Amino acid sequence: MRALFAVLALSAACQSPAKTPAATAPAKTVQSTGQPELDPKAPVAKWNGTTVTAGDLQELVKPEERRMEAEHQEQLYKLRKAGLDSIVNKKLVEEKAKAAGMAPEEFLRKELSSQLTPPTEAELKKVYDQAKAAGQALPEFAQVKPQIEQYLMQQKQQEVLKRYYDKLRADAKVEVLLPPYKPARVEVAAVGPSKGPQGAPITIVEFSDYQCPYCSKAEGTVKQVLAEYGDKVRLVYRDYPLPFHDKAQKAAEAANCAADQGKYWEMHDKLFGQQESLDVAALKKAAGELKLDQGKFDKCLDSGEKAKEVAESKKAGEQAGVSGTPAFFVNGMLLSGALPYESFKTIIDSELKAK
Repeated sequence: MRALFAVLALSAACQSPAKTPAATAPAKTVQSTGQPELDPKAPVAKWNGTTVTAGDLQELVKPEERRMEAEHQEQLYKLRKAGLDSIVNKKLVEEKAKAAGMAPEEFLRKELSSQLTPPTEAELKKVYDQAKAAGQALPEFAQVKPQIEQYLMQQKQQEVLKRYYDKLRADAKVEVLLPPYKPARVEVAAVGPSKGPQGAPITIVEFSDYQCPYCSKAEGTVKQVLAEYGDKVRLVYRDYPLPFHDKAQKAAEAANCAADQGKYWEMHDKLFGQQESLDVAALKKAAGELKLDQGKFDKCLDSGEKAKEVAESKKAGEQAGVSGTPAFFVNGMLLSGALPYESFKTIIDSELKAK
């Protein structure tokens, strides 16, 4: 039953279908990754006078390789950080338990028991409704209510435990000396609708999908970043409609059609605000509500004249290693998913300090 609610608990991004990795090729040296380095001119396949070179192969798989390497480095950092947190938290609890003359497990239960309360009926129903809205085929609410309650209690336990550990660490003035994670930089063209000054020290290029719920969720974080950092940040929005979001392509075209009439960001906000209604009729209605020239907008949308523009944006994302939405490149460093404000703050502050 845990899998029924995985989309709510574990996901932070709308993911593209996984691509099948290409086969390896003959090597001349070995990289630090353990994978063979490919000589671009070396043939990797031949038939009837036709040759495929390692360069041909590399051109195809390089974006995916870049994405996989970035994910590996991020997961490695998270593993180390989680391990460090576990050691620090365990030692802090042991110190407190020893002072109280209790075993650590008993001490922790005593400290946290009063803070755990069962979820309300409204909280249970909200999780059920969210799972249904996300497309999950669920039985009647009464049948899965116990599983939802267990799921929420586990989440509450984690939240209470985190707050307690945070207090212990603050009281003990714990200083973490592990260097923060910084993704590798990727060249991404900052081309598209933007907010903020051209010469800002921080450029955020966002690849997003109007039908993706996580992209909508990330909008609040993006606005917080812009509000907090002001002229120090420039945001560039680029379209990345996913193939399984059947209305995302036209929605992206609609925003670009609105841009022709100087109302890109108004349409942008409106589309995220009506994610459940993105069919062509709804897009045209939105244009009317924004007081656009209806005839010009309808012609632009119906003709598909912005489709190429959207496709070019998506291709740029693919080449940069984007595999899901939202994806943010902060001065070329990838942050993938609807991440919290703190994830942006860490990188931005580090970049500003280095300027």
